[in-house]
Amino acid sequence: MDLVLFDLDNTLLAGDSDYEWAQFLIDRGVLDRSTYESANDRFFAQYNAGTLDIREFLAFQLAPLARHPRAQLDAWHAEFMATKIRPMIGAPARNLVARHRDTGALCAIVTATNSFVTAPIAREFGIEHLIATEPEARDGAYTGGVAGIPAFREGKVARLEQWLAALGRTLEAFPGSWFYSDSHNDLPLLERVKHAVAVDPDEPLRAVAAARGWPIISLR
Repeated sequence: MDLVLFDLDNTLLAGDSDYEWAQFLIDRGVLDRSTYESANDRFFAQYNAGTLDIREFLAFQLAPLARHPRAQLDAWHAEFMATKIRPMIGAPARNLVARHRDTGALCAIVTATNSFVTAPIAREFGIEHLIATEPEARDGAYTGGVAGIPAFREGKVARLEQWLAALGRTLEAFPGSWFYSDSHNDLPLLERVKHAVAVDPDEPLRAVAAARGWPIISLR
């Protein structure tokens, strides 16, 4: 059995679910536009530049989850899936996932975006396993905090190793391992797998992939 890992935002999706979730809440009037839109744009720019403080960003991104009951959040998310996410999913991305899944590979999405936002997206792709940043919850309600290690940069490697250990496996034991990503922020995990694949990569990752002979593909 091989291991196949997929980044989500700007890899399987033709867009960023983290950014779009905040924009969706702004457009719905749930978040104040004057306060949140500039912050959302600023964090997105920092992510692209490789300067994002993940803890500062998560304090911004997870706070709205603590302000509303889960039933309301789920209703908003269903609309978010229909209006924002499904239009970002192209046939090439679905086909890539299906091709690996049909070989019997162990497939997982590994994403810095929190699991409230991404779990329904993983299900949309038919991917059972999700390694994502986990929002802290108590008695079924979100607190606005983070549980465990954020799945960002080196944190993706740590969270992957934790997940595999729980399965009684190690990354090195798989005969084949793949990771598909668009971002230079994912270099720590791309460097650990046997087959790193750059998907519609940002310029820093494109340069690394070209220098190291990694495949560069497009799902757009």
